[in-house]
Amino acid sequence: MKKSLIRITWPNKILTEAKEGDDWFINAKKANINIPKGCLSGNCGACEIDVNGKTIRPCISSIELSHRELNIEFTIDPYWN
Repeated sequence: MKKSLIRITWPNKILTEAKEGDDWFINAKKANINIPKGCLSGNCGACEIDVNGKTIRPCISSIELSHRELNIEFTIDPYWN
């Protein structure tokens, strides 16, 4: 069975398409987005992004078909700004 394409809108308004299970970092690179990296094990939270309003850690999760369209925003931490 063919996997459905998921449309992703990045903070820089570039659109990409991915399949369920694809890597967040690779897809972000296609949109000229650099997701910050830290521990790459899900402990530090440096890579957190908001996907349709839900915060995820892309280092320990892959793209999921929760919706046909995903809107990405960077998580804002008032202590780091």
